[in-house]
Amino acid sequence: MNSSFKAVPVTEDVWWVGAIDWNIREFHGYQTQRGTTYNAYLIMADKVTLIDTVKAPFKEEMLARIASVVDPARIDYIVSNHAELDHSGCLPEVIAAVKPEKVYASAVGVKTLEELLHFGGILTAVKDGESLSLGNRTLTFLETRMLHWPDSMFTYLQEEQLLFSQDAFGMHYASLERFDDESDPAILDYEAATYYANILLPYSPLVLKLLERVTGLGLAFRCIAPDHGPIWRKDIAGIIGRYGKWAAQKPEAKAVVVYGTMWHSTEKMALAIGEGLAAGGLRVKLMSMDAVHRSDVLYEILCAGALAVGSSTLNNQMLPVMADVMTYLRGLKPRNLLGAAFGSYGWSGEAVKQLEEILTEMKVESAGEGIREKNAPDDEVLSRCYALGLKMAAQVKDRL
Repeated sequence: MNSSFKAVPVTEDVWWVGAIDWNIREFHGYQTQRGTTYNAYLIMADKVTLIDTVKAPFKEEMLARIASVVDPARIDYIVSNHAELDHSGCLPEVIAAVKPEKVYASAVGVKTLEELLHFGGILTAVKDGESLSLGNRTLTFLETRMLHWPDSMFTYLQEEQLLFSQDAFGMHYASLERFDDESDPAILDYEAATYYANILLPYSPLVLKLLERVTGLGLAFRCIAPDHGPIWRKDIAGIIGRYGKWAAQKPEAKAVVVYGTMWHSTEKMALAIGEGLAAGGLRVKLMSMDAVHRSDVLYEILCAGALAVGSSTLNNQMLPVMADVMTYLRGLKPRNLLGAAFGSYGWSGEAVKQLEEILTEMKVESAGEGIREKNAPDDEVLSRCYALGLKMAAQVKDRL
């Protein structure tokens, strides 16, 4: 066991015993350019308890960190807040090695873990609102279904006012700094927003309900300990407030222009629309899918009020790079957007209609008929594109 891996104290009786994945660069279609952590936590109560485990290849790192505090065989309970394999992949091996008295998960978590890892009935289900005594400490479980799996739950350590929040309030960020006040605030703001946009965005109505519920329960938080990224101990109100803002999806005076182009004709149209949007008073982000990743697009859309999408036509279809990002957008369901489509074509020109159909399916409000031009746009077409940008800007500002 590698003795260089050490646990990090979170409070007097709680330790971070997770693992750092410096090299991962993709997570379900989401670009993780700064790597990630798989956070697990050890509670040194009368009943020693492990909260979550880690992705299977990182089991030894987690066990080494636990061993720097206590013999892993002394663990009495394990709690699984989330069944996804980056938090449960090594759970069967850990159970076999540790032989805990009990392994707890939500009712759906028990079912999901059985389906994923085939434990054979050794898991114990806990109910929403149920408490568990650790002797001198008490855990309370709160179901958070579909944030972001059906099994998801929070675990609250009452005496320490510490919330183990599984994937909520997390981010993909590999770092040796374990706490928010040790980290660069600009990186935290960007990665937390990117994480929300690419993972939790479609569940925003449930996020708002959860925040209302937590407020109603009157819970105080000394720390929020997510399953990825730094532990929040300074800017707790800030990250909760940002989640409320992102979940509300209230549009801002910002527009995103996303496009794919073959011979730069569609790009010229995109630039003209962008100029019109800016002249109309919006902040504008132009994003060529030849140069950016789909997860960057979601980050920019998170607080936008307008989305213009464009594509050349290839083989009677939108370009593959646009089909990719539009499929991704459709699944993540951004709301409260005003939209338009545009593009050039050589002889068939189906791409604009296909883009409009996806925008309609996404419930994006139309700013008007899309602009579709054969071959290279002339000054008249570029003027219409500029005018479309101006029109969209005015409509967005009317909605603010």
